[in-house]
Amino acid sequence: MVVNPSPSAAGTVAADTRRRELAAAPFLVAARGGRPAHLPVWFMRQAGRSLPEYRALRRDSGMLQACLTPDLTCEITLQPVRRHGVDAAILFSDIVVPLHVAGVDVDIVAGTGPVVASPVRTAEDVERLPVLDAEQIAPVTDAIALLLPELGETPLIGFAGAPFTLASYLIEGGPSRNHERTKALMRSAPAVWHALLGRLADMTTTFLRAQVAAGVDAVQLFDSWAGALSERDYREYVQPHSARVLAGLADAGVPRIHFGVGTGELLGAMAEAGADVVGVDWRIPLDDAARRAGGTHPVQGNLDPAVLFADAASIASEVGRIADEGRRTPGHVFNLGHGVLPDTDPDVLTRLVDLVHRQPV
Repeated sequence: MVVNPSPSAAGTVAADTRRRELAAAPFLVAARGGRPAHLPVWFMRQAGRSLPEYRALRRDSGMLQACLTPDLTCEITLQPVRRHGVDAAILFSDIVVPLHVAGVDVDIVAGTGPVVASPVRTAEDVERLPVLDAEQIAPVTDAIALLLPELGETPLIGFAGAPFTLASYLIEGGPSRNHERTKALMRSAPAVWHALLGRLADMTTTFLRAQVAAGVDAVQLFDSWAGALSERDYREYVQPHSARVLAGLADAGVPRIHFGVGTGELLGAMAEAGADVVGVDWRIPLDDAARRAGGTHPVQGNLDPAVLFADAASIASEVGRIADEGRRTPGHVFNLGHGVLPDTDPDVLTRLVDLVHRQPV
């Protein structure tokens, strides 16, 4: 199935972007397949529960409130940059933010995750989904405007959830272990499925393009649950919609990173969807992942987050192994294979950044 970008998704990113000139930033050099001054590193979920300053700041505010309060978003995004010296900041947000601001009744419940009040399971449900307007994204773009002067020479990554992962939350009503309802709808009502993912692709494109126009230096498309699919099903039911989002950013001039968990068998298809950089979880060697992705894409990853609870020698050994694998790829941005776990010692992360920066490139 081929899905062409809609006119709204295929327009040109506003020329009056506030993006900074950071051509020499190691993260951006590596993401474009160049040789950086040092091996760049940032962490998924680097701004969050592992930091005591984050917990103190969030004590009186809900997750969505924090994501939509520009000064709070700005401060949370900056915290790991100050503490760890990472080579990129990632905008503090959540993948359900565009759903929420568009008018979908979704909340992030502590200990559970996103919960949708009225799941989407029929053609009528899809028709009732609101359309995201760029003006509704103002709290996010306002936060970016606050961040750019504060970040100095540190690039800022914007992000969004991919259509499949958003669809899974909408259909299941919340997190799911097996995605039963999602896979059932995908197969039993393919017209409804593709209509839903088309709506979500438009929403995601609008959300990311607003971040690009506001000045982010790269974007990451998270397809957190894509690893639940076979390659055949991914190509038929998911890839066209992710490709639509990534094509909608082709003229943006920023690296596009595509990441999923458990996606070792999907790396080739995910790269073909239009990513510039392919994110890799910890289950597959990084150089093998680069080959599976076609051998032309820079890769991002892929230290197992649980290794950060091991002794210093074990962490150093894994960092050295991954850096060595990364040198055999078209470009390497060091990261974890998924997000920072909540109980991770932040001092370990700070030492990890220093260790990565000392690796040969």
